[in-house]
Amino acid sequence: MIVTTADLYKVAYEKFAIGAYNINNAEQTMGLFRGCIQSKAPFIIQISKGARKYTDKRMLEAIIRSAGEIFPEAIYAVHLDHGDEETCYDCIDSGFYSSVMIDASHAPFDENIAITKRVVDRAHAKGISVEAELGQLGGVEEDIVVAEGHACLTNPDEVVEFIQRTGCDSLAAAIGTSHGAYKFKGQQSLHFDVIEKIRDKVKAAGLPPTPIVMHGSSSVPKSEVERINAAGGKLDPSACGVNEDEYLPAAKLGVTKINIDTDGRLVWTRVHREYFRDKPQEFDFRPPGKIFMDEYATFIARKNEKLGSAGTLDEVRESLAVAV
Repeated sequence: MIVTTADLYKVAYEKFAIGAYNINNAEQTMGLFRGCIQSKAPFIIQISKGARKYTDKRMLEAIIRSAGEIFPEAIYAVHLDHGDEETCYDCIDSGFYSSVMIDASHAPFDENIAITKRVVDRAHAKGISVEAELGQLGGVEEDIVVAEGHACLTNPDEVVEFIQRTGCDSLAAAIGTSHGAYKFKGQQSLHFDVIEKIRDKVKAAGLPPTPIVMHGSSSVPKSEVERINAAGGKLDPSACGVNEDEYLPAAKLGVTKINIDTDGRLVWTRVHREYFRDKPQEFDFRPPGKIFMDEYATFIARKNEKLGSAGTLDEVRESLAVAV
C-alpha cells in the first residue's frame, strides 16, 4: 500500500524514525520488502535521478508495483531523492510517486525558497508531499558533490521563514552528516543542539510539527569494510559513519525520516566479492543475488530496530485506517 510520507510522519513524529532506503534493482527491492515485513515496519522507497536512469524509470516503477502485489501487507511511500525542479515535475506528473524532494540548497536563500515554493504548489495540487533542503551536506552521492569547505549546517534562525514561505512538508537539515562512506573523523557526532533548536523554533512559531530529515545516515560498519577489502576491495579502512545508537534519540527530537544508502551498497559489494572470490569458477549471477536478497533483508530489519520503526506496522495501519 503506497501512502504519502506526510501520512507516515503523523504516526512517527517524535516517537520513531522511518527508514528511507535507496533502491536500483529487483534484488534490492525484494530484500527491502522482505526485511520490512519481517520487522513489521513501514518504510520509504527512495529513487534517485541516477536510479531512474540506470535502466529506465518505467522499469523501476514496474518492479516496485510488482513488489507491492507480492507483499500486500507492506505500507510504504515512494519518494524522489535529491530531485531538481524538472525531475520533481516529471515525478509529480507521473502519478506514481507519493513524495518528492526538491534540493535547491545550493542556491541562495531566497532562490531556494522560490524554487521550492513552485514545486510545493504543483505537488500539493495532486496530494503529493514535498521535502526541501536547507543547509548543505558535504560528501558525494551520485552526481551530488559538495566539498567539505562548502558544507554548512542548517541555520535554525532561517528555518521558520523557510517553512512559512515554501509550505514544505518536511525539511532535510544539515546536522553533521555527509553523503558517501566518509562521514566523520574521530569521535564527531550528530549536532543534537541544532536538531533541538530547529524543533523548538518551529513550535515557538506556532507552526505544525515539521519532520526533520537526516541525509547521509549510513553507519559504514567497519566489519563490512574489512570483509570487502579482504575479498579484494580497496575501501578506506578509516571510513566512518553515523552511530546507529544516535538514530532513536534524534527521532525523539523530530528527525522522522532517516536516509540510508551507502550501507546497502556495502552489503551488495561484500556479498558479491566474497562469493566470486570463494567460487572463481562460477559465472551465474543468480546465486549471489539470492544470498544478497537474504542478507539485505536481514540488514533492513536490523536498521528498522535501530530506528524504532520495527513492530509499528499495525499502529501505522490503524492510524491510516488501511485494511489489508
